[in-house]
Amino acid sequence: MRFNQITALLLAVSSANNAYGFSPLSPRSAFLSKSPSGATFTLRSPSSFSATTSGIANGKLRKTSLAMSYTVGVVGATGAVGKEIVGCLNKSPLDVSTLRIFGSERSAKSTRDAGKFGTVEVELFDVAKARECDVVFLAVSGDFSLEHAKAISDGDDGAVVIDNSSAFRYDKDIPLVIPEINGECTKTSKLIANPNCTTAIALMALWPLHKLFKLKSVLMSTYQAASGAGQPGMDELKEGTRAVLSGERDVAENKIFAHPLPFNVIPHIDKFQENGYTKEEMKVTWECRKICNLGDDFPVSCTAVRIPTYRAHSETIVVQTEKPVDIEAARKALEEAPGVKLMDDTVKEIYPMPLTAAGQYDVEVGRIRKSLVFGDYGIELFVVGDQLLRGAALNAVLVAEAMQENGSLNSKVVA
Repeated sequence: MRFNQITALLLAVSSANNAYGFSPLSPRSAFLSKSPSGATFTLRSPSSFSATTSGIANGKLRKTSLAMSYTVGVVGATGAVGKEIVGCLNKSPLDVSTLRIFGSERSAKSTRDAGKFGTVEVELFDVAKARECDVVFLAVSGDFSLEHAKAISDGDDGAVVIDNSSAFRYDKDIPLVIPEINGECTKTSKLIANPNCTTAIALMALWPLHKLFKLKSVLMSTYQAASGAGQPGMDELKEGTRAVLSGERDVAENKIFAHPLPFNVIPHIDKFQENGYTKEEMKVTWECRKICNLGDDFPVSCTAVRIPTYRAHSETIVVQTEKPVDIEAARKALEEAPGVKLMDDTVKEIYPMPLTAAGQYDVEVGRIRKSLVFGDYGIELFVVGDQLLRGAALNAVLVAEAMQENGSLNSKVVA
């Protein structure tokens, strides 16, 4: 057995264990928050923001004087992102009195363990039923969202819809939101688009730098885990790795990815466009411009590469700035930024990695240095984030929390 094959398998297994070593719905669902100084983190037990209840049945917390007040629906809760949304809701301070899970005919009437919400029976999706909720998370395909999202949200009696697909991201009338950057946009619409995972991870690091030095251009290369293609992508990586290491095959089979992923990297994610970029790469360009209000001609270039890890996307980012860069000021800003964990001590070999970022809420940022290309007007960094959390489920739940805080999320039933 070749050494590099053994190493790759160990890395994949370690990454998987880190990502899935505990259930997102387990009692370990403590909530991390930065202290005012930004230098430390405080653990808050879920009980500190959960209502005291006398029992749980079918997703309903029995009400007491501290009754939660929102009915929340999740469509696609059996998929990778949908499961993480339920996990994030378990840890969230969002006031949830009832959790409803909607699915297809195949999953309807089955049950799901929803953590503190108890055992929830999956309901057959129906627009009218979804409209009964206060907020609905869509973790489904773009085609499904295009067909149903507006029907769920339209009108004064419609639900707030937070859509994880790409269906509405580039619609000028639909806010594309990362709460730490443009959360106030949620006041203008009941339909909110969640950004692409790669964009969400990158902008957590880029926004603090933009506020300090003003971005002039961004060059990015991404190294994206197999789980970006969902559970089938992870399964193909695992089975392909096993088949090669066992000697069963010299090269793994591929059905999900364009080429075999084990012991390989593939510079191809999504469809190629006429300009030579893939759609995944163009999503980064379009979404950075929209979320940060940078203008339609702001230069952002990305190369997206699929790599043989299970979970957490990595990104090399090179930034050209309008103002001279102060590296220590950049580190301080990133250390204090919400949703960011500074991992930047090369003497101690501390830097962002998928093994440490997988399963975590915060985006890791490190390898911060002045650019040799742009000199005083450039900075380079390495960023890693869990694409199922910060890049999808967590961001969606944080959108709902922001809407609760700014008054744009209303309850149809007053407790």
